[in-house]
Amino acid sequence: MSNLLDILPRPGIRLGNYPQRQSRDDGLTDRLMSPILKRHNRLTYGRKKPWRDMLKTVNAAARGFAGLQDEQLQQLISNQREALYRQGLEPTLIAVAFALIREVAWRSLGKRHYDEQLIGGWLLVNGQLAEMETGEGKTLTATLPAATAALAGIPVHVITVNDYLAARDAEVMSPVYEMLGLSVGVITGDMELPARKQAYSCNITYCSNKQLVFDYLRDRVAMDGQQSTLTQRVTTLKNAASEDDAVMLRGLCFGIVDEADSVLIDEAKTPLILSRPGDNRLQTSLCRIALKLAQRLEKNLDFRLTASTRKVELTDRGLRKLAEAGKRLGSPWNARRRREEWVSQAIAAVHFYHRDREYLVRDGKVQIIDEATGRILADRSWEQGLHQMIESKEGCDISAQNETLARISYQQFFQRYLHLSGMSGTAKEVSDELWSVYRLPVIAVPTHRVSALQKQGDEIYRNAEQKWQAVVASIREIHALGRPQLVGTRSVQASEMLSTLLQKEKLPHQVLNARQDTQEAAIIAQAGQPGQITVATNMAGRGTDISLSEEAEAAGGLHVIATEKHDSSRIDRQLFGRCARQGAVGSCQAILSLQDELITKYLSPFMQQILLRLPVYLRLLAVRSAQKTASRRHRALRQQLLKHNDYLKDFLAFTGAIE
Repeated sequence: MSNLLDILPRPGIRLGNYPQRQSRDDGLTDRLMSPILKRHNRLTYGRKKPWRDMLKTVNAAARGFAGLQDEQLQQLISNQREALYRQGLEPTLIAVAFALIREVAWRSLGKRHYDEQLIGGWLLVNGQLAEMETGEGKTLTATLPAATAALAGIPVHVITVNDYLAARDAEVMSPVYEMLGLSVGVITGDMELPARKQAYSCNITYCSNKQLVFDYLRDRVAMDGQQSTLTQRVTTLKNAASEDDAVMLRGLCFGIVDEADSVLIDEAKTPLILSRPGDNRLQTSLCRIALKLAQRLEKNLDFRLTASTRKVELTDRGLRKLAEAGKRLGSPWNARRRREEWVSQAIAAVHFYHRDREYLVRDGKVQIIDEATGRILADRSWEQGLHQMIESKEGCDISAQNETLARISYQQFFQRYLHLSGMSGTAKEVSDELWSVYRLPVIAVPTHRVSALQKQGDEIYRNAEQKWQAVVASIREIHALGRPQLVGTRSVQASEMLSTLLQKEKLPHQVLNARQDTQEAAIIAQAGQPGQITVATNMAGRGTDISLSEEAEAAGGLHVIATEKHDSSRIDRQLFGRCARQGAVGSCQAILSLQDELITKYLSPFMQQILLRLPVYLRLLAVRSAQKTASRRHRALRQQLLKHNDYLKDFLAFTGAIE
């Protein structure tokens, strides 16, 4: 780590460098050594538990800090900062820094890091992925490595899954950093360039993965895509005298990824593309004609659909129909390849993308809903004319098809950090991929308290109508006990449909989905009150902390109902992780149907008919089988993207283009 310090920009000094690691290019030796290194990490950090000495040092130092006045503590912080700055992240200095940070957290927040959180922080400083159960206090844990690295003069990014969590965590933890003499910035989607530059210039910057990657791509464009250190120095020095310098980041130095499996795995199926509007003159007419042609084609006769991959395949009969239409329409429809691509996108827009599921229509614009988080992806659009097809389908103004300026995948981006670590409560299932792609070993951290979660038996019904009746009946029963409830739905549409059913039963409730994004904090603040019913999409999943009142805990704690399973079982576990946190009481249950999207998408119609005749436990086994199929296909998409990245890297290196 001391070598890392030699090349990092120091506070107040602009070196004109953009520190980052070149993308890893594994040769034969690397591939052969990879399993050996992975096993070594697991043995070192899993069985040998090297943090024992660290805990002894921290606890010994903490006893000496407890009786100090604030002025004396500030002098110790100053001395420790100088030592870290000069010597780097040495084990003894890290342990003493942890003890100081823990004392500061107690004085500024009234919270004291548990030993288990110290272990998590130690793993993060050492470039590991700490698997900490939901509710174990990952937000507070992140202050240990973030503040330690920042005290050493290293720019730190704390990366999480959305703007809400980034802003919340920065605000809650800022008293700790401020008492340590460190500046804290936060990046959100509504910020302009000057504010972004100011936030990135802070010692520690909280941001979402999407905001960070797009700012990095903007920097790449501003630096003309040149990756050599010399060119970066020249470019940045050239802009240093100008207030209009568009370069925002200080490089990719020290990254801590919260909810790492979501950021590094679930969201790594598609590249991130920085673009600008292109020519729109023909777009409106093309979309309308393509949709009309698509509506004249018959499913299974003129085209076939594969729901699990959203693939459209035109049959010979469909191709003949399009050829005849192309002759009538003339240019540009007489070009076979373009004609077939446009109509295929129109078919996909009609059959695979649905309002209030994959997107919302707000203020006359089509806005994408992130499937994993349930949140609006502001200023994002689908590629290759698909977005324009959906706009035309919904009667919105057709936006210009975008022209690509730069692109990068999450795999490429996060491999470029000089130091990368992460936290998650659900990383075990994807530990192999996290190691092979990012060289992040997953190490489990013991829980502070034994979990008191009560898992009720899952139920699965023949059809959706029976399922929703059972969901409402369960909500009514739990509500009568005075317990708060969180009911998870897979889409905006499902959350609003359930809300209608609850209104008919006169059950008071709150709805949290992409339409209520501005009210999120207020809704979550009430979700732990006695008898409160909160119906939510995945917005109430990862990172959401529902605080229970004393009356709610006495009544039995939070009860969580999942009304559908997701493609990944890790997303389901995150929903259930909202209850029974830190040893508190709580319960969870899944209430499903054979008409749920997971079943219809990943199991054949024949298998779906068979399931109608099988008992409940075999139906639930089929749900697990469908999840495994979905996980395999998503992993195949990520592997395909990795191969495409390798191809593009060679091709763009030859052409000299950006990324």
